[in-house]
Amino acid sequence: MDDGRWNHEPWKISGSGKSEWRLIAVPEAPSGSSGTYPKFQLYLDATKWATVTVQDGSTVYVKEMIIRAPSNAIDVCLCCATTGSPFISTLELRPLNLSMYATDFEDDFYLKVAARINFGAPSTEAVRYPDDPYDRIWDSDLEKRQNYLVGVASGTERINTTKNINVNTREYPPVKVMQTAVVGTKGMLTYRLDLEDFPANARAYAYFAEIEELGVNETRKFKMQEPYMPDYSNAVVNIAENANGSYTLYEPSYMNVTLEFVLSFSFVKTRDSTRGPLLNAIEISKYVQVASNTNAQDVNVLHALLSMSAESFQANEGDPCLPTHWEWVNCSYTTPPRITRMGYNFHLVTTWLKPLKSSAIPSCVFEVEIMLSGKNVQGEIPSEIKNMDALTELWLDGNSLNGSIPDMSSLINLKIVYVQNNSLMGEIPPELLAGNVTFNYKGNPGLTQKQKHKIHYKLIVSISVGVLAILSLLLIGSLLLLCNIQKKHSYHRSDDKGDSFRISTKPSSAYSVARGGHLMDEGVAIYIPLPEIEEATENFSRNIGKGSFGPVYYGKMKDGKEVAVKIMADPTSHGTKQFVTELPKGFHVLVQARSLIRKGDVNSIIDPSLAGTVKIESLWRVAEVAIQCVEKHGSSRPRMQEIILAIQDAIKIQKGSEKISTESSRAQSGRKTLLASFLDVESPDLSNGCLNPSAR
Repeated sequence: MDDGRWNHEPWKISGSGKSEWRLIAVPEAPSGSSGTYPKFQLYLDATKWATVTVQDGSTVYVKEMIIRAPSNAIDVCLCCATTGSPFISTLELRPLNLSMYATDFEDDFYLKVAARINFGAPSTEAVRYPDDPYDRIWDSDLEKRQNYLVGVASGTERINTTKNINVNTREYPPVKVMQTAVVGTKGMLTYRLDLEDFPANARAYAYFAEIEELGVNETRKFKMQEPYMPDYSNAVVNIAENANGSYTLYEPSYMNVTLEFVLSFSFVKTRDSTRGPLLNAIEISKYVQVASNTNAQDVNVLHALLSMSAESFQANEGDPCLPTHWEWVNCSYTTPPRITRMGYNFHLVTTWLKPLKSSAIPSCVFEVEIMLSGKNVQGEIPSEIKNMDALTELWLDGNSLNGSIPDMSSLINLKIVYVQNNSLMGEIPPELLAGNVTFNYKGNPGLTQKQKHKIHYKLIVSISVGVLAILSLLLIGSLLLLCNIQKKHSYHRSDDKGDSFRISTKPSSAYSVARGGHLMDEGVAIYIPLPEIEEATENFSRNIGKGSFGPVYYGKMKDGKEVAVKIMADPTSHGTKQFVTELPKGFHVLVQARSLIRKGDVNSIIDPSLAGTVKIESLWRVAEVAIQCVEKHGSSRPRMQEIILAIQDAIKIQKGSEKISTESSRAQSGRKTLLASFLDVESPDLSNGCLNPSAR
């Protein structure tokens, strides 16, 4: 591990509940030709614990963290060395009571121990097990190191007792620690020390026990002067009173305070106190936010694939993305991290999208690729892969896979699936055959397409049935509206002969549906073999709606023409009859209307009840826009605004107004009129109230 990368397996430690983790590093001689000591980082799972900076070969480096275990196992990682090689001498795990060091934030924050000091200690030796049943390390205040407990106030004296101290309160400091203390005989206690990785938010504890015999009229009262915090500095400490007696622990805690790198703290006696302040011990811990591990669903897929091809990849443990990603894995920088690739020789694709209107922060969409072609992957494709929602490409070709292909219908971003030349078997999931995914499964004799269901009823292709329905409603609605207007204004026109014209009441002849010709020929409905229907609709994979008789599917014929295929849900003879009747009727409306218009007989397409009440100009205006609605090409069909304007023009004509809307006229100027588009004749001569088209 001399390249600074995390290429060492982490230690996976089992444990639960609350515990104190401790790394002890005893350095040896400097490594490498440069003669420098190591500097590296320490992680608990994805959470940075500490930076270990070895400065000399005589110091024992200890890093401690109090955690409430997030799971039954935690990875301890040494990584990211900038000099030398990471090393460890001892890793200790000590269980604690759940009530100890309890905070409101312990599910989201660890407590990194910055200082745990025994004041008034008899020697430089630290106190730990068996004196402390939890094996915490209580450093002596006599220990000499740089910027450690300097600036001691004059008059500071050390006291001790052999009497037992009642310590049965929350954090249970050891009795041996509470039997010693320092006292400010001149009314003040002051200290200064450096706190590693500060400034930061911290949890601090002060431990007091009155271990001197006070006279009847003697009191010990004091306040915390530094650092000044109103909620705590104004409180008066009276140890015997607060603890309900002498030789009993009193431990005020400072829940969430901001402390500087250089911490100066002091206690000052109050004016009415006869004795100076006293201090037995302190603890200071930094809040360390728990970092998110890599997305669990991604990790499950990775481990499943790794178990199938372990010999093809470097063995790794721990989080695949943090603190640094595995060699054959790439990860995102999101929280939590996402695996964006697995395998060798492939690229990472990251797309930044514009922020949503509701957020000023851009969202990041990752296209995940799994490329394990020819990597001796064995076993079944893991079902967990369906949870990898960002997966776009899956390359598993040229391996030894068996079993079936799992459901992938939830992978909406999937574009490529290559599983050729394996030993897969069973039915292919239909979503892979729908045409939205590039799918290659050659070389798997056991794979079969889903058996096609025998359809024992006829399928009739319906071309633009929805448009025909709209056309019919448009014609009928518009003409009824014109009739209503005509009735309202009939008394104005009873003697107006100039507006009268003759309307033919000759019934239109019946029209038989042709059984031949091109599918898209005007007014043609034909029978098409079922295999061609299935091919055009890709086995009915794209549902575009539902009619009164059943679902409607999108299809594309061999000649490129788009069709809508309606399947009758009710296979009974009665349902079949109704279904077949509905479709020819829809074709009949359009075919008959066009036939009559070609003959110039627009009067025969209106309801007989309107005969003699509608102006021919008004009728042609409505008919013109209605027929344009069923043009084959969208560019030739009018917009809804143009349809509305045409109807309004027809109404104005019916009322006798000669002014046509400018918008309607402009829209018509850019599109062939009805007669030019459908009859290929010049505009009709309506000067005498009759329709007399002249050939071009």
